[in-house]
Amino acid sequence: VSTQSTGNRDPKDYLKTRVGDLPKLPKNADPTLHPHAAQREYTAALNAVKLERVFAKPFIGSLDGHRDGVFAMVTHPKRLPIVISGACDGEIRLWNVTTQESLCSVPAHTGFVRGMGINQAGDLLLSVGDDQIIRMWNVDQMLQNPTIDPTTTVTSKTMLTGVDYQWGSSSDTFATCGSSVGIWNINRNEPLKNFTWGVDTITSVVFNKVESYMLASTAQDRNIFLYDCRENNPLRKVILSQKTNQVAFNPMEAFNFTAACDDNNLYSFDMRKLSSPLNVHMGHAMAVLCVGFSPTGREFVSGSYDKTIRIFETNKGRSKEIYHTKRMQRVFCTHYSADSKFVMTGSDETNIRLWKSLAWGKLGPVGARERSALDYNKKLIQRYEHHPQIKRIKRHRNLPKMIKSISNEHTNIRNAKKKKEDNRRKHSKPGSVPRVAERAKHVIKEDS
Repeated sequence: VSTQSTGNRDPKDYLKTRVGDLPKLPKNADPTLHPHAAQREYTAALNAVKLERVFAKPFIGSLDGHRDGVFAMVTHPKRLPIVISGACDGEIRLWNVTTQESLCSVPAHTGFVRGMGINQAGDLLLSVGDDQIIRMWNVDQMLQNPTIDPTTTVTSKTMLTGVDYQWGSSSDTFATCGSSVGIWNINRNEPLKNFTWGVDTITSVVFNKVESYMLASTAQDRNIFLYDCRENNPLRKVILSQKTNQVAFNPMEAFNFTAACDDNNLYSFDMRKLSSPLNVHMGHAMAVLCVGFSPTGREFVSGSYDKTIRIFETNKGRSKEIYHTKRMQRVFCTHYSADSKFVMTGSDETNIRLWKSLAWGKLGPVGARERSALDYNKKLIQRYEHHPQIKRIKRHRNLPKMIKSISNEHTNIRNAKKKKEDNRRKHSKPGSVPRVAERAKHVIKEDS
């Protein structure tokens, strides 16, 4: 018999709020009355992780219109649907990803569009190409007039391989790279200063969006350089075992950046301690060509020569998602949308593809009851994610035969090296063959 008087019962506890709601049933949470609660919970977690795989359909659509491979891409910082791409034939296009239509197409350069940058206000676009020319475009005018000419054209004395605009509401500074890293003002025809350290070609340059005076560059001689554009000399550099293709700064953690390298790995560094990476992100079967961070700073997307893109969590060494299609070729550029829900990729077969960052996520509005069920399933999976069956289903991905065979070959090579090292350690004097952590194997030297 209940000790509570029936006169004190709250109608909200047993009456439906709306006609279509499910009836509310009383429940006693006493664990002694539910001896099989853990088993039921495990079964619910197993069903939840299976449903994630059932609903995993990440591909949304492709933007077709370029006549050559898409080599560079930027997203508009103020307008969520606007994406700007540059191709290997010198063409620049503006896209509306919502309608999947091309808004503007201009022949910008002779040869490759090597890099593009956009200011924080979103009204000034920079582009550089093989013709050693820096062009500045008014984005608002490009949206109104598809055949507009650039507002400013500057001819560089040296080759250019990349460009990026300094982040800031009132900034008029941008950086280019080529034979050196140049710091420019949009109102001048000559660079304010040039940074050089070594003699090899600088392949990419990027500004830090938090510490806006900091920038990083990568070079053909396996170096990653750090600069402060208020100084006259580079700050520091780190030499890796193989060439770095691109660097991306974490937008929420000012000191951290991730480098995409030719040895199939990505390395996350703290710029205050370059002697060892924070994490080694493994999984790609071939060289990693590009990397881009989510606005939340919790994950990043990478594109590779192996024709796949992978999404990594910043604190995990293995990717959580692998996206590929039969037609997609080498991926040259990857970007997150400003709301971090979508990923854009540009590849060698002229297409820009739009993906969901959460493969099984729903597009469109989500009701309160549905959101509650999704959150409950997410917590269930987190609780039981280390159980073998759930862990296997959560990690399993179908891969192309080529990627699978190459990955198996790399695994065999790593296992053979480990076995050889263990045998050498077993038959050597104790301490003469030290154990070397994976993070320490790839950094050759740090210099300042």
